[in-house]
Amino acid sequence: MSTTPAATAVRAACVADAARGTRLDRWLAAIHPDLSRARVQALIAAGLVAVDGTTLRTASYRVKPGERITLTVPPAAEAAPLAQAIPLAIVYEDADVIVVDKPAGLVVHPAAGNPDRTLVNALLYHCGASLTGVGGVKRPGIVHRLDKDTSGLIVAAKNEPAHHALVAQFAARTIERHYVAIVWGVPTPSAGRIEGNIGRSPHQRKKMALLARGGRAAATRYKVVRILDRGVASVVECRLETGRTHQIRVHLSARGYPVVGDPTYGRTPRRLSVHRRTELAFARQALHAASLGFDHPRSGERLRIASELPQDMRELIDRLDQS
Repeated sequence: MSTTPAATAVRAACVADAARGTRLDRWLAAIHPDLSRARVQALIAAGLVAVDGTTLRTASYRVKPGERITLTVPPAAEAAPLAQAIPLAIVYEDADVIVVDKPAGLVVHPAAGNPDRTLVNALLYHCGASLTGVGGVKRPGIVHRLDKDTSGLIVAAKNEPAHHALVAQFAARTIERHYVAIVWGVPTPSAGRIEGNIGRSPHQRKKMALLARGGRAAATRYKVVRILDRGVASVVECRLETGRTHQIRVHLSARGYPVVGDPTYGRTPRRLSVHRRTELAFARQALHAASLGFDHPRSGERLRIASELPQDMRELIDRLDQS
């Protein structure tokens, strides 16, 4: 048996004497254990099996010793996400783009562990078949992401030209992205720029980290806008110059001011009493994508869209102010 290592694999094998009279589908499934019998039957029906060079579409055919049987296996098609009726907080929409105020807890696109009930599934339902495949099968319309537990504004493209234009703006770093975070402590100085390459942590592969070597360049501008509970915490505005995975969370944590509630990079100040720790417990990272600015892909008009802090972050600020 031989396999051609290509996008479409052509496999060939000769029938041994012991296999005489075996059904074609059973024989192929035994010879190719990585393929189920149902998959083999589908390939036979599709005309992708040949016996001594002749296409055969009969799964019940009985093989004969010495026959050379070839099987063509096309690459598995990506599973297209399903359209699902999930409520969306739409803050802007036209024929080319849609801007959604994403709630915390909503995953942006299907992935391992989250096969559906994502923003993509909701967009497919809202936008209809026209969105299918825009920018790719698995992430139609998506040009950037927010972490599952980060709330706020995210823009998606509704057609290929819009997708291409928005991706180009992200690559050129002309997209304005402004976030509001509640962090432990008060960053010093009160305004500045954090730089540092970000990549996978060499110690914990599910985490990102600042790396002395490797990774990708990242820069975040920040400004303290409000001090809470006599310096226990503060509200910080962050503007992204780059858009790396977990960038704001990694940069602030590396400076010693982790985002409140961050389960991956956060830590609660030791000086807080047990009662105060319980009182200030927060179910997610206190991070919100508060504004978004970009050039409209068709008109070129500069759009700037804002989102108010969600209720859970406003309530957290109120609790921190009760000193």
